[in-house]
Amino acid sequence: MGDSAVQSNSGIRFEWGPAGAGRLVTEAACLVIVDVLSFTTTVSVAVGQGIRVLPFWLPDGPATTAERTASEKAAASYARLCGARLAVARSAVTPASPWSLSPAHLRRAPFVARLVLPCPNGAAIAAALSPRALVVAACLRNITAVGSWLTARGYGTPEQPVAVIAAGERWPDGALRPALEDLLGAGALICDLHSQGAGPLSAEAAAAKAAYEGTADLTRAVAVGVSGRELTAMGFLEDVAIATEEDTCTVVPVRDGDGAFAPG
Repeated sequence: MGDSAVQSNSGIRFEWGPAGAGRLVTEAACLVIVDVLSFTTTVSVAVGQGIRVLPFWLPDGPATTAERTASEKAAASYARLCGARLAVARSAVTPASPWSLSPAHLRRAPFVARLVLPCPNGAAIAAALSPRALVVAACLRNITAVGSWLTARGYGTPEQPVAVIAAGERWPDGALRPALEDLLGAGALICDLHSQGAGPLSAEAAAAKAAYEGTADLTRAVAVGVSGRELTAMGFLEDVAIATEEDTCTVVPVRDGDGAFAPG
């Protein structure tokens, strides 16, 4: 594959999903994960409230019942080991377990110091990356904050490249489904970084930037995209609305040595 596979000589690079993150992590000075619906949006809400978020992998797609049960037990064990509370599925929220992947749920839930947040997309990517990798969580709510944080530290050059990773979703067979909202979120960050002098952009990053710049109504695009319509049909329209609160958050969630996202 050579240097072409890692988009060499560019300061801002763009890829999809766990495989893309795994390919670029050894070449990038910083990886930025974008999972608009909903991991990184939920992380922005949680970290903004002072909650340290520990990502955890959750199976999706064709996983068997036994695999899902084993993953849930592993997540519960991890939460106990870390002295954290465990977020449950959106539909499994109860008064005793009010924390979930839903940013709306977290806004109303009681404060906890540490929260394990399982997810098959953004959280799975973050959890799989080497502890040595610098990882930032970005969403539409904190684009300017993340862009400014990165450029202030000299990231976004060929010498210290930034890899923007769109998490994507999953098809029923487990294959990656490129998600419109993550493409637009990644494009928004790339646009902000470029406006602050970062670059040059790889061809992939430039295409993501163009997708964002060519979207006249970002809120509507996210709402009527596949993921937005799925969440709305499930009764979580508020989560979609929170995810499109552009530039309302100044928190930059950065994964620390403990593996938790906390303010950068």
